This record gives sequence, structure tokens and C-alpha cells, in this order.
Amino acid sequence: MISGVRGTRDIVPGQVERWQYVEMTARRVCELYGYTEIRTPIIEREELFTKGTGQTTDIVQKEMYSFTDRGDERVTLRPEATPGVVRAFVEHALEQALAQPKLYSLGPMFRYERPQKGRYRQFHQLNVEVFGVADPSIDAELMEMAASLIHALGITGSELVINSVGCPKCRPKFSAALMKALGDDVERLCGDCQRRAKTNPLRIFDCKITADQTIIDALPHSVDYLCVDCGKHFEEVQGHLNRYGQAFAISHRLVRGLDYYTRTTFELVQASLGAQNALLGGGRYDGLVKQLGGPDRAGIGFAAGLERLVLALPENRVMAPVPDAFVASFGEDVREEAFIVAKTLRDAGLRTLIDYDRRSAKSQMKRADRAGARYVVIVGGDELARGEVTLKDMTTGEQRAVARESLLELLKTTEPGQ
Repeated sequence: MISGVRGTRDIVPGQVERWQYVEMTARRVCELYGYTEIRTPIIEREELFTKGTGQTTDIVQKEMYSFTDRGDERVTLRPEATPGVVRAFVEHALEQALAQPKLYSLGPMFRYERPQKGRYRQFHQLNVEVFGVADPSIDAELMEMAASLIHALGITGSELVINSVGCPKCRPKFSAALMKALGDDVERLCGDCQRRAKTNPLRIFDCKITADQTIIDALPHSVDYLCVDCGKHFEEVQGHLNRYGQAFAISHRLVRGLDYYTRTTFELVQASLGAQNALLGGGRYDGLVKQLGGPDRAGIGFAAGLERLVLALPENRVMAPVPDAFVASFGEDVREEAFIVAKTLRDAGLRTLIDYDRRSAKSQMKRADRAGARYVVIVGGDELARGEVTLKDMTTGEQRAVARESLLELLKTTEPGQ
């Protein structure tokens, strides 16, 4: 047997319904807030991510699936969605095409990292992006929308955490203070943090190594080094959240793992998920559109891992759909007529199964029970001669003759299987 590639998974019947529920809910919430869907390619030019995601990120340095194609071009399976959406925004002049550039997307991403619970090498994300709005009101609305999504999914126990990482004007001052506070302790940090100290010191806050945490907890906070404009922006974001009645906590550790973030960063976390506790996260990327060849436009967004959302979804939130009816035919002479009965039910919108294998009456009834069908419609020669079928209620075991012309109306007035 050829098994699946490590770090990938099959989403099989019985599980896929939970995914469909998450995706359906995400689409509904996004559209309530005025977002429209965009679909970008899974494969992009490598430079899109080296320029956009950032050369100093773990994603670019260690996790991307990149290769040279037959046209001698370096391409990458997308490790995240934002650079591709920015590229499409610029390439298709969506600023002019859309009344308000608010976009969402759903799809798979690829990163070569250690597989663990809720984390795979092929994973799936909901991504939400807004372009051209610098006002802090959109930061708060986006976070409130993210919290509304989690609530709509029935996920409880989540917490919104926020921070501001400043802008290119005030961040160098904070980075200098960070390195000064670290001093000789840099050499005590893990290898990744020692590398980050040379390339992007803020990324040290991303470290999950237990031995490094005491040192990191004692480091200065970015919010204490914000310039006047960034400080005002962060205060206004908090003011909007308070007016929404949206609870939040400030975490100086929250810098996110991407180089393009400016000012606002945020996550919705749930303690019950363990170490990988983020349900979703995002922030501002005001310089990214210009960096990737577009106009100088503000940007903000978030990504939600569907694997995490499905994992956090209450067990009783979604049930797999069951058939409304199973059509059983007793006798070769009535088999073709049974298919006509099944088609009539399906045309009316009833989920209907039928036996294809000429099984015995007993076997067909067992299959109907195993499928969870609410009713079995039995088509037999004697019944057909009278213009009837036999209807069996699988819940009560009641069985009765029903005129064929009454079958559809009778089934449609009963509560269908969920």
C-alpha cells in the first residue's frame, strides 16, 4: 500500500462535514461584513514570498516548498496567502474594480515543518484582507469580526490578545533597546534566537524554547517605544474595541512571525488547544502593497487555520447528513421502477439512497439501517400493481402501504434527517 505523504491528511466522510460547517460559517460571516471572495493560485513565484513574507522569517529560511520548474523558474507552493492576494490586488487593479477592497479566501497552504496535533505540512486557512484603510476603526472591526466568527462556530473559552509593534520610524529604537537589554544573554538563547538577534530582534518573542523564556520575559515592551502616531493609533484601536464591548488583553509577546507586520498585531487564542493555542491571528502590513510593486496603500488582515477551528469545534455542533429515504426493491421485475421512485424523491430535494447490487430484502434493510435512513420505501410487485409502495419508518418500525402519488407529499411533510 502507498500511504499518504507525512504531514498531510485525508479528510474522510464523518469528518468532512465539520469542515464544511466551518467553511460555510466563515463565508457567511465574511459576507456579513462586506467581504468578497478571491481565489489565487497555489503556486507562485518564489520571490513573491522572499520579498513579501520576509527573508528573515522561519517560513522563508526553513519551511517553503520551492523548486525550479521545467521553464527554469523558481516557484513555491504558497506557505501563506497574503502575498498572493496582494499580488492579485495590484495585478488586477482591484482598488478601482471594487467599491471597497475587502477580500477573503479559503484554501490549502504548504510548509515543511514538524507535524503535530492541529498542524500539518499541508494545512488550510481562511484569510481576510482589507486594503486602503489606515484608520484604526478597521483594526477594531476586523478583530470584532474575528471574534464573531469564533462565536458563530460555537467555540467557547477564546481570548483576544493585542499588541502594537510600531512602524519603521519607531521600531529601530525599540530594537536597539531590545539588544541592549539582552546584552550577553544573547549567547544563552537558542540558535534560532541568536540568528534572529542579528536579522530581526523582534522575532525573539516568537521563541517557544522553555529555557529561553525567563530571559525573554524580562525584555522591554514594544508599546513603551511607540512614536506619537503609533501610540495614538493603538489607543484608538483600544477605544473602538471598548465601544464594541469586545474584551481584550495586551500581550507584549505578540509580534507574529512575519516581517511585514506594522502597528497592530492580534490573536484569538484558546487555552484548551495546548501549546499551539492560536485559533487565528493577524495585523497591519501597511508597507507590503508598495513593497510588492503596487501603490502605497495600507493593509490589514488575519488568517485562521481551519484545522485549529475544526479541532476546537464542539463535538455536537455538526452531525453528518443522513438519507431521508432508502429505496429497496424486492424482485427483479420491479428494479427499474425503483430507480424511477428514487429519481422522483431526489428531484424533490430528498436525500435518497438505493440498492444497486440486487441484494436480498434482508441485506437491503440492513444497509438502510446502517446508512441511518429515516424511511425505507419498499417497491414490490404486488404494491406496484395496486399503485402503491410500502413505507417503513426506521425510527418507530411502523410499516404501511402508501399510494405512489401520495409518497412525495408525505415524505416532504416529515422532518428530514439532519
